[in-house]
Amino acid sequence: MASTSWYSRFAKGSAHFCGRPRVFTFAVALIVIWLITGPLFEFSDTWQLVINTSTTTITFLMVFLIQNTQNRDTEAIQIKLDELIRATQGAHNALLDLEDIEESSLDEFRLKYRALAATARMDLVRGNQDTGTPEP
Repeated sequence: MASTSWYSRFAKGSAHFCGRPRVFTFAVALIVIWLITGPLFEFSDTWQLVINTSTTTITFLMVFLIQNTQNRDTEAIQIKLDELIRATQGAHNALLDLEDIEESSLDEFRLKYRALAATARMDLVRGNQDTGTPEP
């Protein structure tokens, strides 16, 4: 297995670190300090620019780090789901890799499974079980 890139390690580590309660508390403390210093700097344009520039820059960079982490997590989940489908006897292999199909095809699958769910719910109302497979 190939080693992860420096960016992947950095993004994952940064997202993990920034998601901690201590980091949030630190960010809140910085904002409180900035607010307290308002009268000292007479609420000047520079005083306002400091917080605007800081928060915009941090937000801009964090979006990329979080998106990278989210993309990797989503891809890993998709692979795990694909493996469960592949390994389950009677499962529809056509459902593998659905995230890459056209929206119209995805809608067809969704309608098919909504109909199966509706049938199963009606079976429950009638006192029947909703387990098993709907295929004959």
